[in-house]
Amino acid sequence: MSSGGEHRNLPWVEKYRPKEMTELISHQDIISTIQRFLDEDRLPHLLFYGPPGTGKTSTILACARRLYADREFNSMVLELNASDDRGIGIVRGPVLQFASTRTIFKRGFKLVILDEADAMTGDAQNALRRVMEKFTENTRFCLICNYLSKIIPAIQSRCTRFRFGPLGVEQMLPRLEYVIEQEKVDVTDDGKKAILQLANGDMRRVLNILQSTSMAHDVVDEDNVYLVTGQPLRSDIANIVNWMLNENFTTAYNNIFQLKVLKGLALQDILTEVHLFVHRIDFPMAVKMVLLEKMADVEYRLAAGTNEKLQLSSVIAAFQVVRNVAAQA
Repeated sequence: MSSGGEHRNLPWVEKYRPKEMTELISHQDIISTIQRFLDEDRLPHLLFYGPPGTGKTSTILACARRLYADREFNSMVLELNASDDRGIGIVRGPVLQFASTRTIFKRGFKLVILDEADAMTGDAQNALRRVMEKFTENTRFCLICNYLSKIIPAIQSRCTRFRFGPLGVEQMLPRLEYVIEQEKVDVTDDGKKAILQLANGDMRRVLNILQSTSMAHDVVDEDNVYLVTGQPLRSDIANIVNWMLNENFTTAYNNIFQLKVLKGLALQDILTEVHLFVHRIDFPMAVKMVLLEKMADVEYRLAAGTNEKLQLSSVIAAFQVVRNVAAQA
């Protein structure tokens, strides 16, 4: 895809969104199944679910482009997402109207794409169930959501379900490198690794981090990626754990508090990273279990909106208790 002209101002997430089925990077088993449905002209109602940035919307849009030519796209495809009103009135109005009108000159079916369907009310979903049943002959529905449990069982049973899991590093890396090459971004190997690690299998997040870091800094390296995303550096986490295990309580508290203020870190993010670090420390298993339980308690209390200073004290206290137990063992 060209990187100049009309696409220059687009966010990279949209600029590099796959247009064809062949450009999709993930879930080959799902794509080949849908491809077979299309080849045999037997597309059922679809329900795509899974975390964000895993290719759900891109997959159905690529299917729609394969089914319909550009000039008939708007008349054959109705796309609604969470920013559109999708209460019961919309299901009984525009959706029903679109689904019930037949295509005069063209064989085949229309396609209704309901993105972020888990935000629809129960009433709207119940109304949709009837519409899906009544107009299956000339309309297919594709529902996309993050949480399957928010979709009523009656709709689930009428759809063929596909789960889009988080993407693996090996799937995201080639696409990341393609965008880096197209945009001529200066990226180090540790920068790429940091982006992929922070994205947690979300391709949209990969491109957003790459774009924001490349705009803020000349070189996209590990430190700059962590700075832009506001995540604590690995060296900072190592220092924090070191202070908690080797310094006295007051020194550890002051050092960590100063680091938090200086770098604008959230205790929640520090906890998440420290938790991964703790798994790599060679503690006796009983000691490690106590520590992880205490950290889980602190995280729960943070989610309830408690005071960060108190919770920081609690984390340090847990580490110091564990240190003393380990020393006596």
